[in-house]
Amino acid sequence: MPPSPRTRRIAPALFLTCTLLVAGTACGGDTQNALTASPSTSAEAQKFAKTRFVTNAGLATGAAYQWIVKPYRAGKFKKGADGQKFALVKAGLAGTFAYNRLKAAVNNAKGDELLSKALVPVEAGIESLKGLGTKFRKGEAGDADVGAIENVINEVKGAGRSAGAEVTDKVPSVSQLAG
Repeated sequence: MPPSPRTRRIAPALFLTCTLLVAGTACGGDTQNALTASPSTSAEAQKFAKTRFVTNAGLATGAAYQWIVKPYRAGKFKKGADGQKFALVKAGLAGTFAYNRLKAAVNNAKGDELLSKALVPVEAGIESLKGLGTKFRKGEAGDADVGAIENVINEVKGAGRSAGAEVTDKVPSVSQLAG
C-alpha cells in the first residue's frame, strides 16, 4: 500500500526537524577544527585569517540569502503557501547555520588586525541573530527579522570589503546545513 499524500508531506519535515536537533547538538562543540590552519609566520596568520573569514562569512551569507531572504520574498513562509512547512524548516536550519558561521568568521577575523577592527561594529548585529533559527522553525519570524538578517549580511560584506577580504555568497547544500 503506497504512503498517503499527508505522510509524503510530513515525512521530509519530520526528517529535517530531527536532523536540525542533531545538528544543533553537534554545533555546540568547537566548530573551528575543520577550518583551523597552523600558520608559522605572522604574514601567514593574516592570510589564513582572511581566507577563513571569507569562507565562513560566504557560507553564512549564502545560506541566509538562499533559504531565508529569497523564499521570504517569494511568499513561501505565508500561511497556506505551497511547501510552507518545508521552507520554514529549511529557514530554521539556515538561520542556525548562518549564525554559527558568522560567529566563526568573527573568530577568524581576530587573526587580522584590520579585519578585526572592521567587524567590531557588526558583532552586536550578529549576536542579535542568535534565536532566529528557532523563530523561523516555529513560523514566528516576520519582516523585521528578515530585514535584520539582510542588514547583518550587508554589514559583514562591507566590513570584509573595507579590510580587503571580499565576501561572496557560497550556498551550502541542505546536507551541509544539517551537518
